[in-house]
Amino acid sequence: MAAIELHAGSPEETEAVGEALGRAARGGELIGLVGDLGAGKTSFVRGVARGLGIDPARVHSPSFIMVTDYPGGRLPLVHVDLYRLDPPVEDTGFLREALHGDGVAAVEWFDRLREVDDVLVVALDFAPNEARIVRLAARGVRHTALVSRAGLA
Repeated sequence: MAAIELHAGSPEETEAVGEALGRAARGGELIGLVGDLGAGKTSFVRGVARGLGIDPARVHSPSFIMVTDYPGGRLPLVHVDLYRLDPPVEDTGFLREALHGDGVAAVEWFDRLREVDDVLVVALDFAPNEARIVRLAARGVRHTALVSRAGLA
């Protein structure tokens, strides 16, 4: 699947893209988030949480806590932040469990993780007037279907 590029004019629009994916999730999805500090990665995860039926106000930047679980929705959400780890990060041990569970895993600073084959990579870039460019690149059948079900293809 070729990358899809969307324009989000506000943090709320960035969240709305995440929400569409959260609503379309069926479990086992891995969403890798890439972007500079302040690009909207955590806002995007708030949207995923909302789409899963989890209170988005509970979602915070996990920079000091590497893995945060958000149960209580239609599916659980695991929010991972790899910012404090030196690349390449291996997909082993506790991280494997966090990334490959029954719910949805959203990983900030995903580009620090060693190559993963089955993932939806979401790149967030700054645009003029507080807008963001959101690029979705699905790797694998599961994540291509996720983008399609979310109506973003």
